[in-house]
Amino acid sequence: MKKLIKTNLERLDAMTDDMIDTSDIPPLEEEFFATAQWRMPQPKVQVMVEVEPEVLAWFKAQGDHYQRYLAAALRVYALAHQSPAG
Repeated sequence: MKKLIKTNLERLDAMTDDMIDTSDIPPLEEEFFATAQWRMPQPKVQVMVEVEPEVLAWFKAQGDHYQRYLAAALRVYALAHQSPAG
């Protein structure tokens, strides 16, 4: 079952940058730019993993992006089991 989007996407698409209220966003100071670093995401690596049929069925039942969910579950597990040194 997919989640319904309750946002009026057509109204958002029609907005220009000038129409967006950014008054509550503080300005970025020079210190921010002095310490900012450019980060590019690393490309994904494709692997073959054997899982039980019921595990795959559960992830597929979560929606079209089940592979992302499976990758996210693996990431959470790996981060939870990292040694303190990283």
